[in-house]
Order: sequence, then structure tokens, then C-alpha cells
Amino acid sequence: MTSTKGKLYLIPTRLGDNAPLEVLPISIKKIIELVDDYIVENEKTARRFIKKVSTSKSQPSLKISILNKFTNPNELPSFLEACLAGKPVGLLSEAGCPGIADPGADIVKIAHTNNIQVVPLVGPSSILMALMSSGMNGQCFAFNGYLPIDKSERKTALKRLEKLSFSQNQTQIFIETPYRNNKMLEDICNTLQPNTSVCIACDITLPTEYIKTKSVKEWKNNTEDLHKRPAIFVIHKDF
Repeated sequence: MTSTKGKLYLIPTRLGDNAPLEVLPISIKKIIELVDDYIVENEKTARRFIKKVSTSKSQPSLKISILNKFTNPNELPSFLEACLAGKPVGLLSEAGCPGIADPGADIVKIAHTNNIQVVPLVGPSSILMALMSSGMNGQCFAFNGYLPIDKSERKTALKRLEKLSFSQNQTQIFIETPYRNNKMLEDICNTLQPNTSVCIACDITLPTEYIKTKSVKEWKNNTEDLHKRPAIFVIHKDF
């Protein structure tokens, strides 16, 4: 008789340092109390999050596998051995939803290959929340991750996204390393056309949340300091 495989739970986390259950449903707490095997980006922050969600959860019982840019890809299948043995495993993002701008997608792919049931849980995605609040086309959009660091290449990428937005009526979403946010806004203002719409969504779900959509022309007079604040940039070139 073949043993039943455990499920892989995709567990979202909060986007900043606020009380977890202010932004996460109670189902997250129930799953964390069920699961002892976790795949995470950072063990210290993952343990802290788990403790905040469930103070009664036994920390010594947790089995943590680290998945980040330094992880050897050959190790990944072993992270799901608990599932193959019939136990649930939790894939925990460092911020937001696993698998979205997150290395967890590789684990999810392996789970499907091994016929392990994947269960996504409800939680905040800064990318979708920024799009929701931008007032731009939510029927057709693309997430582009990070744009090039090189100034010339970044401006070329911005122009390409603006052209694509105009030709396809497609909202374009991208992110930047927080300490380069102000420089990104400066490049946006110096590169895109004056009537192109730009939404900047900072500190989503936090008390300092800042979400504004303005034209490039209007953003040139911006006085908001975006430095070191987690931000999503959304642009749309209207017809």
C-alpha cells in the first residue's frame, strides 16, 4: 500500500514589521501550528515570524531548510522528503507570497513533478496590491522584476516598457532595491513622456503606507522621500 504524501503549503508573510494577524487570515496560524518542516530564505526571521503567529509553537521541533541564492539546486529535492514521507511542509516567503519574485517557485515545480499537492494560502502580495491601487489596467499587465542597474540600460528598459504599455494597453510593474528608489524615480521623470501615468506604492500594509498615481510631469515636483522604503513602481502609457 502506497503511503499518502504530505502537502506543500505556500505560506505568505507580512510585508513589514506589523502584527501578523492584522494582515494575515487565521488560516495561516492553523497551518503553522500543523507544520514542523519549513523551507525558508532566512532561518532567524522565519523562526521569529512563526513565534509571533503561534506563541505556543515549539521552536525545537522545527526543521528548517534554507532556500536562497546560495542554495545548491541539487539540494532542493531533499527539501521535500518530509512530504514524500507523508508529512506537511511549509514554504515560507521572506515577505509576501511564496513563488512571486521569490526563489520558492523552484520548490513548487519539484512538488508538481513528484505529484505532491500544492496548497496556496491567502496573504498579501505587494505586486498585486500595488496594481489594485494604481487605477491602471488590471486586465492586462506584466511584472518585470528589477530593471538594469546601468543608467543607460535602465533608461532603455523604461522606454521599452512605456512603448509596450502603449502598444498593448498593458500595465508594466517593476521593483527596485530600496536604497535606489529616489534614483529610479529621477530616471523615470527624465526618461518617460510627460503624460505617462506612474504609480508608486511604498510600505504597503504598514502605518507609513504611501500610494500615489500621478503623471510623469506631476512626479517631477515630488517631495516624498522613497529612500530605503520597499516600493513597487507601476506605469501605464494611455492611448
